Amino acid sequence: MSLSPWAGKPADPSLLTDIPKLISAYYVERPDPGVREQRVAFGTSGHRGSSLNRAFNEQHILAVTQAICDYRREKGISGPLYIGFDTHALSYPAFVSAVEVLAANGVETMISRNLEPTPTPAISLAILKYNQGRTDGLADGIVITPSHNPPQDGGFKYNPPNGGPADADITKVVEARANDYLAARLSGVKRMVYEQAMKGYNTHRFDYIDAYVSELPNVLYLEAIRTAGLKLGVDPLGGAGVDYWPAIADRYKLDLTIVNKHIDHTFRFMTVDWDGKIRMDPSSPYAMQSLIGLKDQFDIAFACDTDHDRHGIVTKSVGLLPPNHYLSVCVHHLFAHRSHWPAHAAVGKTAVSSSMIDRVTAALGRKLYEVPVGFKYFVNGLLDGSLGFGGEESAGASFLRRDGTVWSTDKDGMILALLAAEITAVLDRDPGEVYRALTTKFGDPAYERTDAPATNDQKAILAKLSPDNIKSKELAGDPITRVLTNAPGDGNAIGGVKVETGHGWFAARPSGTEEIYKIYAESFRGKDHLRRIQQEARHIVSDALSAAG
Repeated sequence: MSLSPWAGKPADPSLLTDIPKLISAYYVERPDPGVREQRVAFGTSGHRGSSLNRAFNEQHILAVTQAICDYRREKGISGPLYIGFDTHALSYPAFVSAVEVLAANGVETMISRNLEPTPTPAISLAILKYNQGRTDGLADGIVITPSHNPPQDGGFKYNPPNGGPADADITKVVEARANDYLAARLSGVKRMVYEQAMKGYNTHRFDYIDAYVSELPNVLYLEAIRTAGLKLGVDPLGGAGVDYWPAIADRYKLDLTIVNKHIDHTFRFMTVDWDGKIRMDPSSPYAMQSLIGLKDQFDIAFACDTDHDRHGIVTKSVGLLPPNHYLSVCVHHLFAHRSHWPAHAAVGKTAVSSSMIDRVTAALGRKLYEVPVGFKYFVNGLLDGSLGFGGEESAGASFLRRDGTVWSTDKDGMILALLAAEITAVLDRDPGEVYRALTTKFGDPAYERTDAPATNDQKAILAKLSPDNIKSKELAGDPITRVLTNAPGDGNAIGGVKVETGHGWFAARPSGTEEIYKIYAESFRGKDHLRRIQQEARHIVSDALSAAG
């Protein structure tokens, strides 16, 4: 990883996106469906791209929205569609385009009361609340966000009636239909003038803020936070939760300071991420420099990314807490302080998350449910209560209500942020101190993600490896105990390989966009041992690719 000279520094004007040019390109540029990079492509979090390279333009959104309308009709999904957008510059134009198509298709559409941005978890919660007790006439949703991606990006995601990110069986259908519409120059796409769509009988205002904020006591011990008198700080990072945090503070009488209330499509108030890009990533110490610098002013501080589905926790004791550390603390706290959760409720983690979670889970006497990368793999478990918690190494997580029923089936950065305050109030120690105590009991792992070069052909081979392709018997001096190409929790392919020993592991997965593969590695024997794991991982993967190719 090559560190940019701008990393952690305020954004230079030369790094700012030309917003008028970006918006103009959304409407003016025409994607070529014959070019792969300009087609609709649903990844783990929907269709993403920039209008500047014809990867996220008006035609994409019109086509995708019509494809979603078709899918709803074919599956008999006839309830309201909850739609929201974040604060990226392309999000509101995409919202306008989507509403025009939804209205023309007669879809009952729920938009925010004052056209304010809407966090991803607020949409998931609204879908689930509406569908509770229903078997037909179900609701679904659209989330318009590229998450924490740079300011020039746009994103468009579909959430079916289960409230979570759509699985591949849905996205493949929507993607194929949308590309057919692109190829047909939008023939068959229904559309209504925006002004008419907003006045239409099937377009309704919905108070997402009140619907979300009023439910928070059902998932968190907010009274404990208030009575502890904690001084809290939050940086919404210019994101969709800007109007939610004051509402939370006012309703529950929390001493909560919003350190940044600005919404600016260039995100010029950010400090630059590791690679020289502006990125609203609350788990990055470079992007979070401003809030880290304020850590001593608060008992606990936190931030969320642009659509508020990811969290970043800043403590007095250690500063920014790495995501894996905080997930371990969450598991430790929640399963000890949620007495009404089902006894069988398991701990969900992705295959590339820290093994500290495994050790904490085992000590709690709970089952571990390990899945591939992608929050969609937690949806069913959170929905039926068989998962008490589901968390990703990339700082995305959600958990059950206090009574053991579903809260959200998409990531919720806001409840994870407020949970840090609950932990501090209940345990009289901040999450950084709690994690330090865990390391004395379970070990102190070193974890890192690095990249290695790989051609597209090599990436294709890596994604389809089998355990038999791994010939090594040892990793960094320890015997290999398990080789995985399918997640042990749900059996789904992890899209790569994971090699484990008693003291460490590595996982290798191909990048979806670059000619690299990602190496996630962890050692419970320290950083020098971690370096050995990383070095040997490259050789093991190289040998496996050669043999399989």
